[in-house]
Amino acid sequence: MTGSEVSAVVLDLGEVLVRWDPLPALAAGVGEAEARAFLTEFDFDAWNHEQDAGRSFADAFAWLDQHAPRWSRHGRAYLEHFALSQVGEVEGSGAVVRALLAAGVPTFALTNWASETWSAALERFEVLRTFDDVLVSGEVGTAKPDPAIYAMAAERFGHPPSSLFFTDDKPANVEAARAAGWDAEVFTGADALAAALVARGVLDPDWA
Repeated sequence: MTGSEVSAVVLDLGEVLVRWDPLPALAAGVGEAEARAFLTEFDFDAWNHEQDAGRSFADAFAWLDQHAPRWSRHGRAYLEHFALSQVGEVEGSGAVVRALLAAGVPTFALTNWASETWSAALERFEVLRTFDDVLVSGEVGTAKPDPAIYAMAAERFGHPPSSLFFTDDKPANVEAARAAGWDAEVFTGADALAAALVARGVLDPDWA
């Protein structure tokens, strides 16, 4: 794509702006050995994705109680100590977001995030409050890489898919964005993101 075709930028948040690691949260509630067991012996990612897609934690805990009671206290510990899973900002990404906004580039976020934990992230990380808009999967009931969320985001952000540049750390989410007509790149670091934006004419070469 040429730079003139990109009129807005959309970023994923987890591992793009915010470092996320469930281990510290789990370990605070059940100890490190049990936390590691939960993450390796149970499909935590699939279970957690359901909350990202709109399932309440109450329903998630009920599912554990019925189908995997061995892990019931682990799931509850994750929510109780969720703040510890937010281990810091991704170096350099916040500066790129602020540069985009300072340049007047419409800048949005599209994140897989449970609605019940989103407010904690907003409170802690100021950069998350600077976007023009953020579409949170848990609030709309569908999550990446479901094609529906990309159509929903393009409509809500007010830009045609072909004018959106998107970055995400998960290749499957990037491929889904491309299938939806977006320009998209896998996130590998803030420097590479800035270079991609400069190449498309979205940021000036001397943006920093």
